[in-house]
Amino acid sequence: MTSVREIFDSMAPGATFETRNPATGKVLAEVSQGSGEEIALAVATARAAQGKWARMGGAGRARVLYALARLVQKHSRMFAVLETLDTGKPIREARDIDVPLVARHFYYHAGLAQLLDSEQPGFAPVGVCGAVIPWNFPLLMLAWKVAPALAAGNTVVLKPAEYTPLTALFFAEISREAGLPKGVLNIVTGDGDTGAALVAHPGVDKIAFTGSTAVGRKIRAATAGTGKALTLELGGKSPYIVFDDADIDSAVEGLVDAIWFNGGQVCCAGSRLLVQEGIADRFHAKLKRRMDGLRMGDPLDKCIDVGAIVDPVQLAMIRGLVEGRDGEVYHAACAVPEGCFYPPTLITGLNAASRLMQEEIFGPVLVSMTFRTPSEAVELANNTRYGLAASIWTENVNLALDMAPKVKAGVVWVNATNLFDAAAGFGGLRESGFGREGGWEGLMAYMRPVAKTKVLTAPKVLPAPAEAVVEGIDRTAKLYIGGKQARPDGGYSQAIWSAKGKLLGHVGLGNRKDIRNAVEAAHAAKGWGKATGHNRAQILYYMGENLSARAGEFAQRIKDQTGREGAAEVEAAINRLFTYAAWADKYDGAVKQVPMRAVALAMNEPVGVIGALCPDEAPLLGFVSVMAPAIAMGNTCVLVPSQSAPLSATDFYQVLETSDLPAGVVNIVAGAHQDLAKPLAGHLDVDAVWSFSSAPLSAQIETEAAGNLKRTWVNYGRGRDWFGATGAGREFLRHATEIKTIWVPYGE
Repeated sequence: MTSVREIFDSMAPGATFETRNPATGKVLAEVSQGSGEEIALAVATARAAQGKWARMGGAGRARVLYALARLVQKHSRMFAVLETLDTGKPIREARDIDVPLVARHFYYHAGLAQLLDSEQPGFAPVGVCGAVIPWNFPLLMLAWKVAPALAAGNTVVLKPAEYTPLTALFFAEISREAGLPKGVLNIVTGDGDTGAALVAHPGVDKIAFTGSTAVGRKIRAATAGTGKALTLELGGKSPYIVFDDADIDSAVEGLVDAIWFNGGQVCCAGSRLLVQEGIADRFHAKLKRRMDGLRMGDPLDKCIDVGAIVDPVQLAMIRGLVEGRDGEVYHAACAVPEGCFYPPTLITGLNAASRLMQEEIFGPVLVSMTFRTPSEAVELANNTRYGLAASIWTENVNLALDMAPKVKAGVVWVNATNLFDAAAGFGGLRESGFGREGGWEGLMAYMRPVAKTKVLTAPKVLPAPAEAVVEGIDRTAKLYIGGKQARPDGGYSQAIWSAKGKLLGHVGLGNRKDIRNAVEAAHAAKGWGKATGHNRAQILYYMGENLSARAGEFAQRIKDQTGREGAAEVEAAINRLFTYAAWADKYDGAVKQVPMRAVALAMNEPVGVIGALCPDEAPLLGFVSVMAPAIAMGNTCVLVPSQSAPLSATDFYQVLETSDLPAGVVNIVAGAHQDLAKPLAGHLDVDAVWSFSSAPLSAQIETEAAGNLKRTWVNYGRGRDWFGATGAGREFLRHATEIKTIWVPYGE
């Protein structure tokens, strides 16, 4: 019987396209245009090879990754020249930066693979990973995707960028020398249609994409509801902040690397210069003199500073953006060769709303504004839809370390720029995507928990009985927004009945306006994230105390709503509050061991505002299990409680009110999950959405989340054991935090 791999190997190339040298326009090669059929064969081949590759164990995979690292080093000259020919970047950059980092990634991930079985028990590889990479760092982006995927035991189908496929194909050749089994790495070249076929293929378990925000948004929508894991590393408009006490000459030199490295075709390029007003004129004058000394020309010339733009299409886009600008334009007074080249450019006199201050140009164009105070610098730096990287230049280390947490970026460089290493996570916030590349945090994105789950069935809301039992004074549980009980905007409520026909009370039904109000209250309380972990822990302990004092009352409420004894659930909820109180000041970051004179601090930061649909099956414990890790890590939240038994959550706001929790940190909007999922997931000021609902809402939430590319954590209709190990722990803490990498070089 003919195997899928044999069919794949025997296929003759079909349609082809040309790849050209950007500096000369000459054709380098003709490359196969991958079809949907070839993607399907590659995925089938990867699936067939995945089990055996995973069963090799971490130590076995480490040997192959180590061999790949060694072969990259042995073929470094070939890789550097090929990368320069294909991309137009200076040979100096490909030789000294890209290729050494590629080898470093395979060495580092060989080490992670060696340690994986002992250090990360309870996790398994995701399966087949589809990787779609861009044209600006084609070989390095391959390493960022392939190394962790293989280390974790996955197989890969890689789609290189249409403009720059050659180093990926050469890497495929050396992978044979390294002993990589057939089918573990598959490369299908082609255009955007080839990438779309890979993203859409149902046999792919994870998509890892680096590219534009516009395409990332389409991928988020295309994968919604499929259950595919997803990481996105997208565009940026990174601020380069220079204070008046900075070493100006060093800051100017750093800026050259920040914006004219790889011709500005870098997602984390320091393309937004923010310079303190008192030194702006002097800084701009020095910068212009330095720009005039930059050399442009043949990228294979080792003396060249700025190479070619990757393609005429990209060159036309850069020109169009600059020509339609406001502000004052300064082009470097350096010779610009004929062909696909664009001079280093500075545009001053802009304001925060200017198009070029907001849009990613992806070329050698720097835009500039001034600021007066550190607080204004933070405001301007964060005035963007992106959040990938930032550079801060000051001789005052206190100022630098005060600014770093305030700037919304996944990576912050202090008195440096464009520092990268396999040990230090890289990735963004907001519309710069989600997920990290590098470090343990990057590897874990290619793994999944092995805990078994069950299919959820929605608990039934008990209907009104034929003969109602109504006792006592009417009571309607309100919503809880901004630390106050609030009537629902729509004025509607729902009766909650016991199994014996007793009216337990009414609960207000929220709508999109209530969600809006709750999100505004959550944003107003974001000072909670600045509280110390110790202080947050004290309040969580206090909640546990107050819940314990009313344990009998809450247990009876659970029994009335669900018909089952509630004492065990209350006790578990108290224990969970104490658990996350314990974690509040113990979920530590790390100092990464990078091979340079610098510390790379991986800091856990709150995600921001988290919206969550709480589980139906455990009305109190599920609510607490979602709320507690979110607020323990410094987030604020908007929680939609159990649909069938919401009174446990609405009773809980009395615990919140008596536990010194600041107003707006926790907001409760009761109602049907189907009605509230869309406004919650689509709200542009919500930073993440979690869904543990029994309703089939995962696809809708992921689709709506594409609007601002917020993080999502959904259950795809699978339940958790809220009393067991899957109901708590590090998984919740990881989803409640973002990792910010702060680089601080040291030494003279």
